[in-house]
Amino acid sequence: MILYPAIDLYEGKAVRLVRGDYNQMTVYNPDPVDQARRFLDEGAQALHVVDLEGARDGATPNFPVVERIIRETNLPLQVGGGVRSFEVIEKYLSAGAARVILGTAALTDPAFLQEAAARYGEKIAVGVDILDGRVAIRGWTEVTEKRAFDFMRELVSAGVRTVICTDISKDGLLGGANIALYRDMAARLPLQLIASGGVASLGDIAALTRLGLYGAILGKALYTGGVRLRQALELVRKLEKEAAP
Repeated sequence: MILYPAIDLYEGKAVRLVRGDYNQMTVYNPDPVDQARRFLDEGAQALHVVDLEGARDGATPNFPVVERIIRETNLPLQVGGGVRSFEVIEKYLSAGAARVILGTAALTDPAFLQEAAARYGEKIAVGVDILDGRVAIRGWTEVTEKRAFDFMRELVSAGVRTVICTDISKDGLLGGANIALYRDMAARLPLQLIASGGVASLGDIAALTRLGLYGAILGKALYTGGVRLRQALELVRKLEKEAAP
């Protein structure tokens, strides 16, 4: 399982929200590139970066920061937030991003989703943000009537392989990941699942590793010191070694 330290960008700073609420924002590092280097020093193998302004408004105001993170860490980086056109996909991939995450546009523009999946393959992922079983879009400011499992089955049909699934009710609260949700998804959906939201302890990371998930995103727990990245990486390696035939 790949662990992705998260860097959420707002006005050029590394921040965290509580349950996607832009009014509950904490700045953890005014220099996201410095934050990325810290994660690199702790052994990070990949990064998860989201442009929160882009997610809400549909632009890429933090693109220069993303570009610098890629250039100065040389880590595989998956990036999302405001990706609603082929131009933006190309912009991030040309800057060196390993994977680009579609969010709102994946639901509102099925033709765009299908063409993106066909054109870019593994370099495309979809972020499925869930609140009370339904998909939220536009930086979590709008909850649709689309049921999450129905949407994810549509993603499979469209040729999507990788999905980042966030349980909004857990995000930023350090209350623990929704293990039952990810267990259900792993059993029912032929997808590379990346768990996000509420991962607060080594116990959460162990449980997600045992599910055989593709990845997990670590956010607030890293910033508050509840989880140390180096320890988390060692735990995943240990559990996967024990599980190997």
